[in-house]
Amino acid sequence: MRTVHGTRQHSPRTAHPSATPRRAAGVVAALAAAALLGSAALPAAYAQVPGHGRHHPRPHPQVSTATYTPSDENIANPQRGFYHHTETHYRADGSGYTPLDQATLAGYRAEGITQILRVFYLEKFAGTPQLDQAFLDLVQADYDTARAAGVSVITRFAYAQGGEWPYSPPYGDAPLSTVLAHIEQLGPLLRANADVVPVVQNGFVGLWGEGYYTDHFVADPADPGVVTDADWANRSAVTQALLDELPESRSVQARTMLSKQRLLGVPSGAGSAVGPDEAWTGATIARVGHHNDCLLASPDDFGTFLSDPITLDQEYLEADSRYVPVGGETCAVNAPRSEWASASAELARYHYSYLNRDYNQDVLNSWGQAGIAETARRLGYRFVLESSSVSTQGSAPTVSVTVRNDGWAAPYTPRPATLVLTRADGTEVTVPFGSDARTWQPGTTTTLTAALADVPAGTYTLALGLPSADAGTSGDPRFAIRTANVGTWDATRGVNVLEGTVTVG
Repeated sequence: MRTVHGTRQHSPRTAHPSATPRRAAGVVAALAAAALLGSAALPAAYAQVPGHGRHHPRPHPQVSTATYTPSDENIANPQRGFYHHTETHYRADGSGYTPLDQATLAGYRAEGITQILRVFYLEKFAGTPQLDQAFLDLVQADYDTARAAGVSVITRFAYAQGGEWPYSPPYGDAPLSTVLAHIEQLGPLLRANADVVPVVQNGFVGLWGEGYYTDHFVADPADPGVVTDADWANRSAVTQALLDELPESRSVQARTMLSKQRLLGVPSGAGSAVGPDEAWTGATIARVGHHNDCLLASPDDFGTFLSDPITLDQEYLEADSRYVPVGGETCAVNAPRSEWASASAELARYHYSYLNRDYNQDVLNSWGQAGIAETARRLGYRFVLESSSVSTQGSAPTVSVTVRNDGWAAPYTPRPATLVLTRADGTEVTVPFGSDARTWQPGTTTTLTAALADVPAGTYTLALGLPSADAGTSGDPRFAIRTANVGTWDATRGVNVLEGTVTVG
């Protein structure tokens, strides 16, 4: 449980030499009372006047500190953790669309899962630039259902799904002009629902939207591994079109590191990755992340790492992933690399925020229950309250909160931290800490401090708020971040309750 420690900072002056032990004990008792009631409770007899055994009134500075107990619970926090895979189709006759079910999504939250991957297959539209309004309405209804269930939707669009291997052309995807027309029509829908769309995967090109088996983005569809400069320019146009339609706070995930490198015109290697000076700026380099859908499957993850030597892409992803979203799924047993010791090291090295819980079960089962439990806890961010303190030193009280990130990544969408003050009459005041949780890197500890100079007079309880920054979900506690602590979460308000109170004025 939480414990509270009071620390009083005393004047360097010592007690008057004539003070008796009983009088000294009285001073200690008075100071203790002042710590509870405020410096105004300190009687004039205990404020020292130089050269006399008497005292004058003087405020007594005080710092009260609370510490908090970590929790091992798997917490259903937004935009992180395992996801469940969902997909739906819109075939030539309009069939195949299976809407999301709110009760099913709510059941996922009960598992500790707050997000799904939704692949929208656009079979009907591969040969036409115009999307049906009926299809757009179905997509909007899915986003509405997810919002009502408190679940986010990692989104991908594709035209064709692979069957049994080997695959041969024609594959069924669309040409560049059609893809760009569809992205333009989907843009308003994606912007309007960005509060439940944390990231969009590149999609559109090739089977499953993974950029490989394609009729239009290689010179020879029968030889899909050969991609010309012109083909790369067309692929980059798809990525850029998606970025242009999304809010600056949202990223697009590329299937390979080479896709992002060709988009930016940079070589592989850590030196080409986004750095702290570019992160979260809205620049293209800061808005393209990565999804690896064959994690651990082979030495190069079935063509995910394409550099020569492969270490260049590995170093690139290690650096880039500190500031952009990374996720994916496993797809084949490849012992010992796909086993827990190696898997956990790579999930940490590449700062994974999410992973498919449904596939590949043989790989996931090899991790054991303990490995799965740790993965559920550490994918993405995991914030732990260490301590908080209230100081009455200075012209106004200040509140400080120390938070540690035990996860493998940081949040990848804006997440401003706030101090939430609540008076007994229900009045609530929010004070920004001036810190975005995206900067709270894994393995680091951050101290937040807020001054209360502009807060109306009163006595307030305290809480750390990490709500959604999006208008559609900012008031929904299910989209707020809960710290991994015992007894601090207020599920009704969506805040992390801090110990103690502060009196202002």
